[in-house]
Amino acid sequence: MLEKERFPRYHIGESLLPSLLPVLDVLGAREVVEAHGFIRKTGAFYGWGGQEWSLGFGEPGRPAAYSFQVIRSQFDHLLLEHARAEGADVREEVRAGRVTFEAGGEAGRTHRAVEATWAGRDGTAGRIRFRHLVDASGRAGLLAARHLHTRRVHDAFRNVATWSYWRGAAPLAAAPSGAIGVFSLPDDGWLWAIPLHDGTLSVGLVTDKRSFAHARRKADGSLQTLYDEAIARCPLLAGMLTSARQVAPLKTESDYSYVSKTFSGPGWFLAGDAACFLDPLLSTGVHLAMYSGLLSAASINSMLGGDVDEDAARAFYQQAYRHAYERLLILVSAFYRIHAGRDSYFRTAQQLSHRDQTPLRLHESFLNIITGAEDLHDSQTDDPVDTFLRTVRQPVNGHPPQGLGGHGTRHLLPLPTTPAHATAGLYLNLHPHPHLRPIGHT
Repeated sequence: MLEKERFPRYHIGESLLPSLLPVLDVLGAREVVEAHGFIRKTGAFYGWGGQEWSLGFGEPGRPAAYSFQVIRSQFDHLLLEHARAEGADVREEVRAGRVTFEAGGEAGRTHRAVEATWAGRDGTAGRIRFRHLVDASGRAGLLAARHLHTRRVHDAFRNVATWSYWRGAAPLAAAPSGAIGVFSLPDDGWLWAIPLHDGTLSVGLVTDKRSFAHARRKADGSLQTLYDEAIARCPLLAGMLTSARQVAPLKTESDYSYVSKTFSGPGWFLAGDAACFLDPLLSTGVHLAMYSGLLSAASINSMLGGDVDEDAARAFYQQAYRHAYERLLILVSAFYRIHAGRDSYFRTAQQLSHRDQTPLRLHESFLNIITGAEDLHDSQTDDPVDTFLRTVRQPVNGHPPQGLGGHGTRHLLPLPTTPAHATAGLYLNLHPHPHLRPIGHT
């Protein structure tokens, strides 16, 4: 494993989904994460479009569910050290460079990736050959951005995030324990509030690029003034911060919503943010990263074990990961119709779900999707959703949601976790380790 940074290192993305827990179980890392003292996140609160509502992950009739609000430098370091303890050869402060493909054909598409250069921060350098490459380089995009040029930015989500940390904030009243707070602004954009176990509150502003530039001009170029004025326009959050003080400089990040045209190719897989990243509205980043890591591990395990051929494993990975990503893309796009109302978002989620739901529990599908449970669910239906896809292609910020063109509905079918829902003749099995199982295999 080549890691360009020295851990622990800072990273944004602090609010995790309950779908993390079964992945931690597969990794054998749950105990160390549980013991660290992160705040348990048991739900979410939304002050959205003039409505205030909350959802608990473990509501009546559902098993107890939770996740964590984490300081990512600590959380990621725990996982890195766990991987090392399990036998991974981890090389920190080593950056991957140029990837070499077999001669002839089109790099990454018809000829496989076989080698990469590397350079250490200490001046050392070399080459590494591999049978399979998992590109987990995040936004840097070793393959998609630097070699294959397959990354596309979402026109609908050309947003800018600005955030900092506060100490002494009041808790979010009437919200589930450890909940994230998500608040829409009356004019444009939204704010997050995430409680962390060191006693700070992560508070961020997300707004589209043009509105951000306009607001900054009005603030005489001051990022701090823009941030403070946005908080002041949200009475609920401003009230939480009345007696608090900002304890860290502002950070900002822009143009972070994108997708690669393909998630896998001969000898390589794109995992996590290297493949795609959505707007942070529903806290999906770590879910997609961990989920794709699980899928790529299962695919490679099965290829190395001779259980499946590479073409079938790559087809499985492509469909399963894109299915999860596109469902979240649709729900986030619907959420940006801020004044549509809570029940509208619930209905959108219900149309994206393949579980049988009762009209009396309209929020159930929404809850399943925003916790990541839907992606891990063994669905019992594969009804097409063409009619719904026609409705969700409505514009967001003046642009249609990208990422669905050319894919039809095949990526919105259930996750293939049983023979009945196999993809390319394969389905996912987690025991005794993640692998792909052909239909008829015992």
